[in-house]
Amino acid sequence: MVFISIKSINYICSESINKNIVKQVFQYGTDTLTVGKALAISNGEINGILSEETRKMVRQSSEVVDRIASSTKAVYGINTGFGPLCTEMISAEDTRKLQENILKSHAVGIGEPVSEEISRLMLVLKLQALAQGYSGIQEATLDRMIWFLENNITPVVPKQGSVGASGDLAPLSHLFLPLIGLGKVHHKGEIVETKNLLETYSLIPILLGAKEGLALINGTQFIAAHAVKVVQKMHNLLAVADITAAMMLEGLLGSAKPFDERLHNLRPYKGSKHVAANIRNLLNGSEIVPSHSNCSRVQDPYSLRCIPQVHGASRNAWLHLKEMLEIEINAVTDNPVIFSEELTISGGNFHGQPMALPLDYACLAASEMGNISDRRIYLSLEGTTPGVPKLLMKETGLNSGFMILQYTSAALASENKGLCFPASADSIPTSLGQEDHVSMGSIGGRKALQVIENVEKILGIELFCAAQAMDYHLPLKSGKVINAIHDAVRTKVAHLEEDQIMYDLMQSTIDLVQSGELLKIANKAANESNLNGFNEEFEKY
Repeated sequence: MVFISIKSINYICSESINKNIVKQVFQYGTDTLTVGKALAISNGEINGILSEETRKMVRQSSEVVDRIASSTKAVYGINTGFGPLCTEMISAEDTRKLQENILKSHAVGIGEPVSEEISRLMLVLKLQALAQGYSGIQEATLDRMIWFLENNITPVVPKQGSVGASGDLAPLSHLFLPLIGLGKVHHKGEIVETKNLLETYSLIPILLGAKEGLALINGTQFIAAHAVKVVQKMHNLLAVADITAAMMLEGLLGSAKPFDERLHNLRPYKGSKHVAANIRNLLNGSEIVPSHSNCSRVQDPYSLRCIPQVHGASRNAWLHLKEMLEIEINAVTDNPVIFSEELTISGGNFHGQPMALPLDYACLAASEMGNISDRRIYLSLEGTTPGVPKLLMKETGLNSGFMILQYTSAALASENKGLCFPASADSIPTSLGQEDHVSMGSIGGRKALQVIENVEKILGIELFCAAQAMDYHLPLKSGKVINAIHDAVRTKVAHLEEDQIMYDLMQSTIDLVQSGELLKIANKAANESNLNGFNEEFEKY
């Protein structure tokens, strides 16, 4: 039985992976991709391949496009220009040049590069979309993309420049410039010119066929790659928030009654029920809870009493994002879509709106986890809990105690509020009005990750303060899981009774949150205590 299911620090998926045996194989285009599998493929822990069935579909689609390119029938992006130039016919002999030109002209991203992991995820997600056989892509092009992944050669992709509408045009153009020998790549810890790298490996650039350039850059893989990381990191965040909240509940002698199962069955939101069960498990066996059962306090402030409702609502937002993302990363997001020589459809499957809205929702949900955590940190400093001194130190005046830690959490929480303005609420027409509504989902994905990173820091500060508050109730202890977490904090940070430089100490507890180590410790203690926790929906991605 597990309290929090963590199968790996870096990713979670339903399949166990043993590096001592043959790697699991994922077949692009035919197998169903999950967030966990996408992360595992990008990290080299699962091999992504093209099956013979997939190769056959890809060849057939490519042949259809070649025939269309040779005909006089106008099909967007195959023998016409792009965007507002869609009425400009392109000769058969220029169709290859057209596809090379689109990668060059659309590679207009600016700013710092995204992480190598995001770039690799983009490759994985694009392979899954193209390998379904509706895009006219060449086998050789897909094979070269797989080669980049297998050899840990990662295209350099700037962060800024996508409006998340006709696909993530600019970042995807940068992602695929290396296919034609242009652009830059990460290789062995350095950024190098692709041309030089290909020469090192005795490879020549891919000669793009008809429609291939368009197929490569139409799609939502920049947005979706960020969403994959949001799902992964927010999963950890939500679990840690329950832990730090339970610790603070113990430190501030909060009531356990608001977590009663009977209460939450009367308002049975999945997230709320789940969080209430988590808190009950975390408090299981506590000596602190019964020690104040007869106190005069009627009810706690909301940041303690409403943990299931607030944390639970954020869990529901996470679950919604995960469900939408599972559709997106298995979808064909190209345009036009090639069904046959007789049937090609120009549509809007590249539009980022289906992911932009849930990303903004998740961003707000993550921010709220930091907001309520900051309120609990503030409560811990008030000095109104019996036995817990003001500012979490006995001798204040000469010492400022933990006062200024809350300044940092407040600053982070406030920064997040500014980042929570929904990117999807904005739309600026592009492409001379052809693309007159855009999603800005690319901005939403980047902002959501920024907010999550800030909340990780807030939770690290709450962990620091909660451990200090709990010390004042010794020799009384909490349940086994919280005790294990408290002991882990004390191996990094000692109890304080006089002012010290705080930032290294804060970083130690923040590292426990960000690394996933906190959840490993919680799992181990929960397994030893036979505690049951997360529902399957929250356990896997």
